[in-house]
Amino acid sequence: MRVCDVDPSLKERLKKFRFRKETDNAVIIIKIDKDKQLVVLDEEKRDCSIDEVREELPESQPRYLVYSYAYEHDDGRKSYPLCFIFVSPQGCSPELQMMYAGSMRALVADAGLTKVIFECRILEDLTEEWLREKLQFFK
Repeated sequence: MRVCDVDPSLKERLKKFRFRKETDNAVIIIKIDKDKQLVVLDEEKRDCSIDEVREELPESQPRYLVYSYAYEHDDGRKSYPLCFIFVSPQGCSPELQMMYAGSMRALVADAGLTKVIFECRILEDLTEEWLREKLQFFK
């Protein structure tokens, strides 16, 4: 089920982001324009920790994050997973939660981000420790 369409310019931005060559942490924050029923770019940041990203997020509205993370494995190897994180804080309106939940699958498919998908319901939990713990399953 597709509740909202994805803005074509966002699709293009996500495609470029997927194939970026930089090795710093970066994020694309995505929101839904409720009036247009369109998934759109909210903000893009480079050289940012997940903690800094969390501080930018609204406390009572969902957001999608596409986060490029410089992940150092226990054995010293580095990888750069592209994580799709659905942030849906407690206290969001049921209408918004449904719009975001109903649009997520289409956005993930359009962005080609089908492997590393996480959901965070408590904004304070969105930390580097939380992300590293989630990534342990993708060694």
